[in-house]
Amino acid sequence: MITKRIIPCLDVKDGRVVKGVKFQGLNDVNSPIELAEFYTKNGADELVFYDITASSDGRKIFTDILCETASKVFIPLTVGGGINSIADFDRVLKCGADKVSVNSGAIRNPGIIEEAAKLYGDQCVVISCDISLVDGVYRVFAKGGRENTGLEAIEWIKRCVGNGAGEVVVNSIDTDGVKNGFDIPLLKKVCEAVNVPVIASGGAGCINDFIELFDEIPDIDAGLAASIFHFGEVSISDLKKEMAAHGILTRR
Repeated sequence: MITKRIIPCLDVKDGRVVKGVKFQGLNDVNSPIELAEFYTKNGADELVFYDITASSDGRKIFTDILCETASKVFIPLTVGGGINSIADFDRVLKCGADKVSVNSGAIRNPGIIEEAAKLYGDQCVVISCDISLVDGVYRVFAKGGRENTGLEAIEWIKRCVGNGAGEVVVNSIDTDGVKNGFDIPLLKKVCEAVNVPVIASGGAGCINDFIELFDEIPDIDAGLAASIFHFGEVSISDLKKEMAAHGILTRR
C-alpha cells in the first residue's frame, strides 16, 4: 500500500478562511496565515490554499495574503483560484507555491495544462474538479461550483491527465461539508480511470471516514478536509494514530 497523505484545505475569501456546506453558506473561520503555521507544525503532509472566489469574481489571486501564508509553510503547498494563464502559474509559484491547481481556467482553455506541464513539469500541475451527480451523470462545475459546464467528469479528468496534469483533486459538491463520508463511488471511478495521484475532497466528518476511504480505495493517495481540522473536531495526530492502528501507512 502506498503511503497516504493528509491534507488540510484553506478555502480563502477576502483574505479569510471560510467554510460552508455544498459550496454554500460560507462562514468565517480564521486567518489563513495562522492556520497554515498551525498545520505545518501539527502533522499535515501538505496544504492546499484556494482563493475560492477569484474565478467567479473574474480577478487574479490575492498575492499578498498568499505570500504571507506561504512564508509560514514548510510542507508542500498547492495553490488555486483564478489560474487562467501561464503568467498566473508563474506568479503563484513565485509567491511560494509548490504546485498549482487549475479548474475553471482549464475548462475555458484546456491547452493551459499541456503548456504548464511542459514548462514546469507534470508534478507541478494539479487539475481540481468540482463534481456533482446530475440526472445520474457526474458533471463538472466551474466558478466555485456555481456553473454546470455539462462536461462528463470522468472523461474530462482523463483528458486533463492525458494533457499532462500530474495530480487530480476530486471535490464532491454533493458531500462537501455534509460530514457523512467521502464520495466513494465517484472516487472509485476516478481512480480506475487515471494512473496519477488522486486526492479525495468533500465529506469527511470523523476519523472513520478516512479509514473507510483508504480501506475502500487502496489506490487513492490522499484525503483532504477542512472544517473538521479547522474546528478541532479531528486532530491530524489522532487521525494518523488510528490510521496506523488499521495498517494504513502515513508519511510522518
